Amino acid sequence: MIIRKIDLSKSIFELCKEYPELPDIMAKIGFTDITKPGMLSTVGRFMTIPKGAAMKKISLDEIEEKLSDHGFEVYNKE
Repeated sequence: MIIRKIDLSKSIFELCKEYPELPDIMAKIGFTDITKPGMLSTVGRFMTIPKGAAMKKISLDEIEEKLSDHGFEVYNKE
């Protein structure tokens, strides 16, 4: 399995541009707004996964575990 790296200091927009499958994965984790038209290209440009996790009250450990299940490795934890 190829490990893809998720840099938590990057914006969600940047990460989704790098990994087009990420919005669907993030929506399943609880970031449902990511699928709304325009959200990714507006709010996603400055929102990071840690900031979004704090707003949605989702633990970073849970996010890291779910991303790991999809072949991602998380780094640059804030």
